[in-house]
Amino acid sequence: MTNIAICAPATPITRDHAAALEALVAAEFPAHRVSFHDQCFESAGHFAGSDLRRLEALLDCANDPAFDAVWFAKGGYGSNRIAEAAVAQMSQAARSKTYVGFSDCGYLLAALYRAGIGQSVHGSMPVSARSERGREAVRRVLRWLEGDVSGVEPSIDGTTPAAAFNLITLAMITNTPLMPDLSGHVVMVEEVSEHLYSIDRLFFHLANTLPRLAGLRLGAVTDVPENYVEFGQDEVAIARFWCDRAGIPYLGRAEIGHTSANRVVPFGLASPPTTA
Repeated sequence: MTNIAICAPATPITRDHAAALEALVAAEFPAHRVSFHDQCFESAGHFAGSDLRRLEALLDCANDPAFDAVWFAKGGYGSNRIAEAAVAQMSQAARSKTYVGFSDCGYLLAALYRAGIGQSVHGSMPVSARSERGREAVRRVLRWLEGDVSGVEPSIDGTTPAAAFNLITLAMITNTPLMPDLSGHVVMVEEVSEHLYSIDRLFFHLANTLPRLAGLRLGAVTDVPENYVEFGQDEVAIARFWCDRAGIPYLGRAEIGHTSANRVVPFGLASPPTTA
């Protein structure tokens, strides 16, 4: 039995979201047990509770030895506000856990990876369990937690460490206390709801701040707003341009992003967990 704690470090979910995941797990994954922290359903303006409440809930889940994994319920802005304090207060029990999320929760994955706490994993989140396409993305995470690697990003070769981030999240953590050492990694990036000129601007920043990488892969860039004038380069041309400028090998596409095709990316050199 894998005991999975779910908390919301950024924005809230509804009871319907929780019920959808619980039904999926009960029907298809009897080796897992999911437990939603009450904080997932709280609201304080944009956030799933105050910073202190979200921090306390995350620590409740991470520091409880009864849980094997912590799954972040949803992205949306906010996990950066508690990430540094969270890793500073995590106990020994937190160090053996798997932590799963993506998008805004990349702030937490980065902080955990930097601190050497548990296994950070880019993967879809419980909020997606209400639609059939979303459930398939959620199944990839649940299968991975059982040891099934079929949902892992296909380019991962087991010999080069990897990490995956939302593009703006990675840009925001550079030169902060959350930034892990990504030297020698294949870094995968994806983005949603940003203009192409913003994608270019984010790559400009990263090209000037990232360490020597083994390479970069570009995931899905979706829901790009229409600008008043064509930018003149698509997302692939932008990524190639800045990789060439920075001397970073451009390795092609990755199957990650804000889509139902989002794949699992364990950070570092990782194999599936053995707790299931």
